[in-house]
Amino acid sequence: MSPEDRPPPRQAAVPQQDCVLALDLGGTGMKGAVLDRALAPVESMWIPTPRSQGPSAVVDAVTDSLLELRRKAHARGLRADHAGVVVPGIVDESRGRVLWAANLGWRDLPLAAELGQRSGLRVTLGHDVRAGGTAECLHGAARGVRNALFAAIGTGVVAALVCDGVAVTSGGYAGELGHLVVDPRGRPCPCGGAGCLETVSSASAVVAGYNAAVNRGVAGAAEVAALARGGDPVARAVWERAVEGLAKALASAVTLFAPEKIVLGGGLAEAGPLLLDPVRVALADRLAFQRRPTIVQAALGDRAGNIGAGIAAWRTAGLDTTDVRIPARVL
Repeated sequence: MSPEDRPPPRQAAVPQQDCVLALDLGGTGMKGAVLDRALAPVESMWIPTPRSQGPSAVVDAVTDSLLELRRKAHARGLRADHAGVVVPGIVDESRGRVLWAANLGWRDLPLAAELGQRSGLRVTLGHDVRAGGTAECLHGAARGVRNALFAAIGTGVVAALVCDGVAVTSGGYAGELGHLVVDPRGRPCPCGGAGCLETVSSASAVVAGYNAAVNRGVAGAAEVAALARGGDPVARAVWERAVEGLAKALASAVTLFAPEKIVLGGGLAEAGPLLLDPVRVALADRLAFQRRPTIVQAALGDRAGNIGAGIAAWRTAGLDTTDVRIPARVL
């Protein structure tokens, strides 16, 4: 066949929409955004998650939020047909189902289809931490790294694993770093186990550990961190225990997955060097032949979930955002 007879190469479909909708659902609140092709927010919103009103009320609130985001986009003359929604729990992205979300009361819920039917949008469902990990790998602290682990350390501890450039999902069950046992004689965990990482190194565990040891209480992990910086012996002991637990769990992850970089995010990581420096030392002490990863703080902050949801929505719409450079002013 001569070059003149060959059919022209197929061109990738160009999305007709101007923006996508992104929603990051948490146990306390849901963050929504209208994102342009550079993943920059054109509009944003936050509303509380009505958990106390039951599982159906949360689905209603997510639907209403997507519709409100679309109204905001239309008010600016922008077309939005696709939405990315990321949620906590056990999420099977390939089937668009939430298998289990204890804090929201959902079990085996076909959420993508439900939201699509209600809103008329093409909804792509994702896991909040895997979405955040994808965002950090493509546009944040692990940009350019093909093997990375992103750990969100907040009320719980969940990880996202990116191996050879692909997020590991395993039907929605991958990444439960918080349920590696780091103290076999430790406190019971809501999962049914005992001594899980979440009972030692989560932000809630740090607060509970400090309050159990003193007569007065603290409101959050940031206060414990401040007390530890100031030399409070109880706060330092609780913090050191959290560091040791995290290093123990990360050593197992490094041995199994050999990430080049570990990105720490979530509330506890906001302590910066107070957490990262001792974790680096404690992890190095536990490694022998393993590849030694770089440990860094997350770069995208509380926008990571929204950016990850936007990446998923744009992918579904046919746009690859890999080469996007997010302006520093919007991070």
